[in-house]
Amino acid sequence: MSARNRELLGLIPASLLVTAGFAGVFIQRSNVLSNVSLTYGAIFLGLCVAGHVFIRITLPHADPYMFPLVALLASFGIVMVYRISATDARQQAQWFVLGLVLFAVTVIVFRDYRKLEQYRYIIAFVSLGLLLLPRLPGIGYQANGAYLGVRIPGVFVFQPTEFAKIGFVVFLASYLRDTRQVMVMGARRILGVTIPPLKHFGPVVVIWGIGMLILITLHDIGSSLMFYGGLLAVLYVATDRLSFVVVGLLAFGLGAWYLGTHIPHVHDRVEAWLHPLDPTLYARPGGSFQVANSMFAQAAGGMFGQGFGQATLTVPGSHPVAYLLPAPQTDMIYAVITDELGLFGGVAVILTYLLFVARGFKTALLARDSFSTLLAAGLSAVFALQVFVIVGGVTRVIPLTGVTLPFISYGGSSIVANFVLLALLLLISDRARQAT
Repeated sequence: MSARNRELLGLIPASLLVTAGFAGVFIQRSNVLSNVSLTYGAIFLGLCVAGHVFIRITLPHADPYMFPLVALLASFGIVMVYRISATDARQQAQWFVLGLVLFAVTVIVFRDYRKLEQYRYIIAFVSLGLLLLPRLPGIGYQANGAYLGVRIPGVFVFQPTEFAKIGFVVFLASYLRDTRQVMVMGARRILGVTIPPLKHFGPVVVIWGIGMLILITLHDIGSSLMFYGGLLAVLYVATDRLSFVVVGLLAFGLGAWYLGTHIPHVHDRVEAWLHPLDPTLYARPGGSFQVANSMFAQAAGGMFGQGFGQATLTVPGSHPVAYLLPAPQTDMIYAVITDELGLFGGVAVILTYLLFVARGFKTALLARDSFSTLLAAGLSAVFALQVFVIVGGVTRVIPLTGVTLPFISYGGSSIVANFVLLALLLLISDRARQAT
């Protein structure tokens, strides 16, 4: 079977998931099996087939598994969001369509993606500008102590960090492609630690330092972790020097300690992580209420879950509705998944993400030029770190942060930006596999 036919076959489970998921919601709500679920499944399959036909025409040699994996995650996300809010699910479906459109535009416009190298500094400064937008008066808005996005009343709301992460990876891949050899050859060992030459590593430190400073100013520590981890991943792939990563991790540890002890918003997150069941923290505004209830929800799910639609998300009879699990369609959607589908359902979601990331790194291995290798590795690493940050926060591996679970959480910026990320990976894959 050809690669493109395998891709087409892989879209069937996603459409079946949409059909079965909506059928389950209708049965749970009204005890009636509606034909509407079949309609939704057919529409979703039609959109995915349209995307497949576009890939078949424009990227005939691209990886055949990435797009079906994304379709599977997106279909699951729409069903889970619909189970929580029908209005949000309709918007999520619209963003999915917009994401497909922007995916096609990205493939057409950046057909020769290597031209992005010529604009690396422009891309870097535009990305920095995007990070500053949430702090601008009148359009920036704050949620839970962090400046997360831009709101233009009556027009749109978006999170610029979702797009800035792609720009920074493009800059790093381009810059390190030119300097990786001199960074290794000119490195010096000080007290047993390999230090790269400052004149070549300095621009990376300066631009990335400005970006990290802006993120600290925004109090968006989840994105900071994602960006910093992406830097270390690309740096390691470019230089093959583990010592650079170790030094970076030590620096991050010192920075995390300082932020956790000196910035109130971050300190509250750390305290809620360490002591979620402390009664004083639980009752405090911005305390451990969200983390503790996430623990309760996951514990209630057990191994196989309470059943689809059975999680208790709101306080019964409350007016207005009060959430037992705050932000269930965004920050806490993984807790809802484990509550209703159990540990097995949560692990299945994580395995799907791991498969996508593995295909991304496989693309990096197949790439025939350094820029393509670094770009694919960086995009895959940032995507993986975003999943780790939100799942790790919900499961108390790390303090909870406010990033989205890619393609599953409610949010248009995340879906659209990650479709651009997918387009770039498939462009790299098509070029790499065509050369083999």
